[in-house]
Amino acid sequence: MSTTLFIGLGRMGAPMATLHAQALATAVFDLSSEAVASVSEAGGATPVTDLKSIPGDVDTVILMLPSSRQVEETLSGEEGLLHRLGEGALIIDMSSSEPTSTRSLAQRAQEHGIDYVDAPVSGGVPKAKTGELSILVGGSAEAVERAMPHLEVMGSTIIHVGDEGAGDAAKAINNLVSASNIAVACEALTVAQNFGIDPAKMAEVLNSATGRSQASELKITKYILPHDFTSGFAYDLMLKDMTIARGLAESLETPVTATAFDKLSTGRAQLGDAPDHTEISRLYGLGQ
Repeated sequence: MSTTLFIGLGRMGAPMATLHAQALATAVFDLSSEAVASVSEAGGATPVTDLKSIPGDVDTVILMLPSSRQVEETLSGEEGLLHRLGEGALIIDMSSSEPTSTRSLAQRAQEHGIDYVDAPVSGGVPKAKTGELSILVGGSAEAVERAMPHLEVMGSTIIHVGDEGAGDAAKAINNLVSASNIAVACEALTVAQNFGIDPAKMAEVLNSATGRSQASELKITKYILPHDFTSGFAYDLMLKDMTIARGLAESLETPVTATAFDKLSTGRAQLGDAPDHTEISRLYGLGQ
């Protein structure tokens, strides 16, 4: 029997690990013992309290960590999992990692005979709970095929976009577009309000016409106009993904997303501690 070790039980990781444990043999680890206990109880996973003593039958590791730094720390070094997993193991990094870091780790994993797949997700906490995430996958065809039984438990749309690092690049680019769309929608509502049109009515117009987007249909109507900033995706994580995407565009002319990024990054200081990404609207006077 083989076991999957799921590392990272935050807002997204906890429901994802719970679903995984309900379908496949799973051990879970997080720095929060409360998170480990909660997921173990909900999904039937085996709790792991120390990564130095992981179950001997672990042949797959799923990572859902905040950034590439944590992924690198978990996998690299003398105590890292790359040195402790057996040849033929599989690593699935579902964090929103930096593509260049992912490529480097994938190369090092291959030197140890370990397959590596990057599989960041989109859909937020609600879809993490229902197993309906969109998963963007990078890796060799063989490694992705091995990862599919794990990914299918957590996602309803799975797109293999290219080699190692391509999933992370696609996720960052998607979030650059998503954030820019929210900014454009908020600007449109402030223009309408300035003319005397109620923002809710303008949102209704957008959503019934060609201006509609996921930003206007969901973010504006559910989180921004009700002043309920509880989407579960942090503003700072959004900026991290935008920064990654902007780095990929260094040699290209991208004035639209460059302007959106400048507005949202310079406005961060106005939003206090740990804002939700839908608080973009506060930069435009919406949701005050």
